[in-house]
Amino acid sequence: MLVKFRIWGNLRFLSHAETLKVFQRACVRAGINVRYSEGFNPRPKLSLPLPRSVGVESDDELLALRVVCKADVAGQVSQIERGLSGQLPDGCEVHSVSVAGGGKAPRPRSAVYVLAVRPGCLGDELKDRIEHLLASETVVVRRQVDARASRFKDVDVRGFVRSVELDAEGVLVECEISSAGSIRVEEILELLGLDGEKLSRPVRRTSVRWRQW
Repeated sequence: MLVKFRIWGNLRFLSHAETLKVFQRACVRAGINVRYSEGFNPRPKLSLPLPRSVGVESDDELLALRVVCKADVAGQVSQIERGLSGQLPDGCEVHSVSVAGGGKAPRPRSAVYVLAVRPGCLGDELKDRIEHLLASETVVVRRQVDARASRFKDVDVRGFVRSVELDAEGVLVECEISSAGSIRVEEILELLGLDGEKLSRPVRRTSVRWRQW
């Protein structure tokens, strides 16, 4: 099953693992018969195909949920949607539940982020940074590759930036996502010279485009 949901407010600070735990507990309380892995330490088969960065709100999250299927699939889909909606905390809302095509979760192709910039920061400096980013053939960032911050690597992220648009509310950034990876939210903010003091609201992921396996 594919569960589309929204997450906002204080729940945006949940990590990837913590978000999965929220849904795992909601499934148990709702009586949803989730499939488990085999072995000495069985785990529920839940996954987030596009993990959200901590602190980022999202209008278009996706959870892949493997369940023991019933004969009445339509009824089961409705039951899962009602069950999760009744058990999730404030700040997490289910939009829809559907059957995954081919039994596998889709892969992300691109995502759009909204960076709400304070009016006083929507000046020439930001415009110049956007123009420079879009005009550059390569944009190399220094990326941490381990939890202890002892290893780093240089990554050219220009190919992951599909578009950057400036409007009255702030900046809209569409990012390419592939098997090679993508650009990170904190890297976008750094390239545009934006920090927490220049943003009027949390960064929000508004939409994701998916490709099937």
